[in-house]
Amino acid sequence: MKKLIGLLNQNTGVDGWKIAEMKTRSYELFFVHEKLETVRSTDTVSTSVTVYVDHDGARGDSSFAVTAAQSDKDLEKAIVRAAARAKLAFNQPYRLPRGGREPERALPTNLTDLDEKETAAKIARAVFSADCPAGGSINALEVFLYTDTFRVINSEGIDKQEKKHRVMIEAIPTFTDEKESVELYEDYRFTVFDEEKLKNEISGKLREVYDRHVAAKPPVPMKANIVLRPHEIEELLSDLAGDLHYASVYMHANLHKIGDDLQKDGKGDKLTVTMRGKTPGSECSSFFDGDGTELRDTTVIRDGVCAANFGSDRFGQYLGVETPSGELRCMDVNAGTLDGAELKSAPYIECASLSGIQVDLFNDYIGGEIRLAYYFDGEKTVPVTGITMSGKLSEALASLRLSDKKVTQGAYEGPDKMLLPGFSIL
Repeated sequence: MKKLIGLLNQNTGVDGWKIAEMKTRSYELFFVHEKLETVRSTDTVSTSVTVYVDHDGARGDSSFAVTAAQSDKDLEKAIVRAAARAKLAFNQPYRLPRGGREPERALPTNLTDLDEKETAAKIARAVFSADCPAGGSINALEVFLYTDTFRVINSEGIDKQEKKHRVMIEAIPTFTDEKESVELYEDYRFTVFDEEKLKNEISGKLREVYDRHVAAKPPVPMKANIVLRPHEIEELLSDLAGDLHYASVYMHANLHKIGDDLQKDGKGDKLTVTMRGKTPGSECSSFFDGDGTELRDTTVIRDGVCAANFGSDRFGQYLGVETPSGELRCMDVNAGTLDGAELKSAPYIECASLSGIQVDLFNDYIGGEIRLAYYFDGEKTVPVTGITMSGKLSEALASLRLSDKKVTQGAYEGPDKMLLPGFSIL
């Protein structure tokens, strides 16, 4: 690192630089059914260098990867080539974030003092002990325990470092009978190990894979209320929040501006969305972003009204923001007033698996292909599949309801259900 910094500082054709280094240690288990097939441990370092060159009233940048096999001469040549490429980019001038060297910080976790082998085995046991219907199984399971140390250094004095412990699980819940086999893919990530929560998550997926097997297409076309779960709620609100990103505003790609009411004359629950640097248990949590900018929580939507923009230091400078928020990846959403009894007061379709929710702000559209959902007709609930939903986004936002119960899932912390009335089902 000292040699690399010295070579960057010696190059007179470079007006600024940034080094991002990620060290990752892993412990990994691979199961086929419940048989442990492979155990693997890795220790890797990836280093990326970005050089900045000021020219013709503009600022250009170019990046390259650094490997342990490169000599000093190789690095010198890589810096020269990157500087030449940077002269081909014409960005509005901006300064790099400034700061000093700081001690390493660690993100909250309960994995720090646990033995990797014992923890990985305990996670696997929790998955395999989940409630399983007859004919169901975990066809394959992969458990990854990671320890990441991320460091960012730049020519303006920033030298920040953070450590993160995280777990990733990839599982294939499967249901098989004499005619066919149905599989689902589950990607589960966390930084706080809660055995009971993990078992419940896998149990739910095992029930869903059976339901996917027996699900049938309901009579269509019809009109129905739609209920979204956390993953799709986050996708929808990320589209709304992304419209308020500094980069979207700077490039005139945004539809809404601060002060716009997203829920005009709405009679539903009012949306309050805060983009955060950290969410408990989320691997997306961080103290600073990839440029070294300290992250500042920002409420972007308050009571249904666009309240603030957010984003990187660079685009914040372009918009004249005095203290940019940094690239915020976590989301907190206020709870609403919808309880279980009110939810069941009318028929609805609760989406369990979508091909991906489709949101088009400019064409006022929201929809998606439903792979598995649960149709409550007012009396009973049955699994359904093979249908699509579509509606007007503005009408959905105006009348949406949010559950009064909050959950944490991935980078999302907020209501566990969102009710959107009046969708067309085909």
